[in-house]
Amino acid sequence: MRNLITDVDGVRVGNATDPALASGVTAVLFDEPAVASVDVRGGGPGTRETDLLAPDSTVGAIHALTLSGGSAFGIDATTGVMAFLAERGIGFAVGAARVPIVPGAVLFDLLNGGDKAWGRFPPHRDLGHAAAEAAGMDFALGSVGAGTGASTARLKGGLGSASAVSAAGHTVGAVVAVNAVGSVTVGDGPHFWAAPFERDGEFGGLGLPSPLPPPTLSPVIKGVQAGANTTIAVVATDAALTKAQCKRLAVMAHDGLARAIWPVHTPLDGDTVFVAATGRRPLVDPITDMTWLGVAAVDALARACARGVFEATALPFVDAKPAWRDRWGR
Repeated sequence: MRNLITDVDGVRVGNATDPALASGVTAVLFDEPAVASVDVRGGGPGTRETDLLAPDSTVGAIHALTLSGGSAFGIDATTGVMAFLAERGIGFAVGAARVPIVPGAVLFDLLNGGDKAWGRFPPHRDLGHAAAEAAGMDFALGSVGAGTGASTARLKGGLGSASAVSAAGHTVGAVVAVNAVGSVTVGDGPHFWAAPFERDGEFGGLGLPSPLPPPTLSPVIKGVQAGANTTIAVVATDAALTKAQCKRLAVMAHDGLARAIWPVHTPLDGDTVFVAATGRRPLVDPITDMTWLGVAAVDALARACARGVFEATALPFVDAKPAWRDRWGR
């Protein structure tokens, strides 16, 4: 187990990062078309092709998912991933044509000090292609890919990933770009809200402070306009699920964000969670197994959020948010 979303059979992930731009793209590719759905909880989302993930929509499976910086400009990253797949003859068959199905979501990172004077065309399409080309079993965390320019209320955000095995034996993994209006740490200290889920000191091993300092439940937020944040995630599993079951799992998986970020799902965020199922391990009991899948998804996503911030490094710009490791070391 790598403790990455790629512990799920048939899933590969690639990052493309532009340090000068202070933005990037993360592409999640599937070896075979995956059944998928999505649940959007934030008030200011930026998404592409999420309608086709509804349980009653025609397209039954997807070929990749894209997480990108760049706000609405970054939606074009999915075009780059599509181009990579099309070059290899991968796509939804419509007669002789092949159309790669690549839904995606974006986060806002336009005010982080990077050079956004890109001219006529944003660079995210090329970054999407590069991320897809880099896809493999191992990938970096922290200030890379879609997490490059991310931030939270107090600290630098980043790209995180984690995996878990459900009580029914299915593997579940998550990858997330944490760019929240809220905070992933308790008060002004180093302890992560996701501490109860931590395994093997993966984000410092500090646990929760006891007792919780009284001011900690009074949230601190960035104080910026709606849509200037957003945490976006992909949860994958080797379970054989329908689109309706993927939708239910996406709803449950959002609790992972709620266990890791305070506050979350605000009008200032565009929090979006995709769920994809590679279908390599059937459900024995659809109700019970789905319950355990939801538990594992919450576990993996909460831990992934903390790991993204724990592994991040600060951007080299004036007034950049400090990284967790800048304040408390590793």
